[in-house]
Amino acid sequence: MRSHENRHTELHSLLERLNLGGMAQYFADLALKAAKEGLSHEAYLYELARQEEEMRAQRRTTRLLRQSGLPQDKTFRTLEMERFPAALRLQMERLKSGAFLENAVNVIAVGKPGVGKSHAVAAVGHELIVAGYSVLWTSTVALVQRLLAAKRDLRLPQELTKLDRFACIILDDIGYVQQDRDEMEVLFTFLAERYERKSVMITTNLVFSEWNRIFKDPMTTLAAIDRVVHHSVILDMMGVESYRAKEANYQHLHQQEEIPPIPNEP
Repeated sequence: MRSHENRHTELHSLLERLNLGGMAQYFADLALKAAKEGLSHEAYLYELARQEEEMRAQRRTTRLLRQSGLPQDKTFRTLEMERFPAALRLQMERLKSGAFLENAVNVIAVGKPGVGKSHAVAAVGHELIVAGYSVLWTSTVALVQRLLAAKRDLRLPQELTKLDRFACIILDDIGYVQQDRDEMEVLFTFLAERYERKSVMITTNLVFSEWNRIFKDPMTTLAAIDRVVHHSVILDMMGVESYRAKEANYQHLHQQEEIPPIPNEP
């Protein structure tokens, strides 16, 4: 009995040292199950390895989600997909697998404020993490300031290398950024560095003909659009109704219905 307990403890410690935490956690319970169900040694080992794989996948997903900065509530579960045209829904469904990342394809969601651009790309980001890809969510303003600070400290190449470890970087609200020349240059440098190597997902309320408001210089604007659009999927949401406007209209009508009519004077 004593030797059995020692072996159990030693096996647990050995599996932990080998970084097989899943096996260490489940080997005893699975051994009892194997004995009860008459499983072969091979079947027992298979179940044990499968538990280890599942635990590693869960830990990886948790770690990637924590590092991503993605808004936790913006998933496909909370996205009202029926608001989008069928073609747009199909595009988003195809993005879930992450296959576009293998070819460094970009995704640009274009639409008016309040149509769900940020929610849609964040939902895709969550699916990419489940599939095992590393994702970074950031506002364009925050990224530009991060790169600008690195440039001032003469460490821009090192900062770009840090960002390079992400398979996909999501730039939210690029249309709201009004850069000076230094800010414009670091944003262009970032896009140029990832061109044909790593994917970016961008949300914007500006159609491409208005991107001169971001990059100011016409040649830089054309070069930026070329790098972003060359290999890309465009999620055109310009025709989608703003859910915020729709909700405001609904609340306005509802309030009007609740207002009692003014009685006629005698």
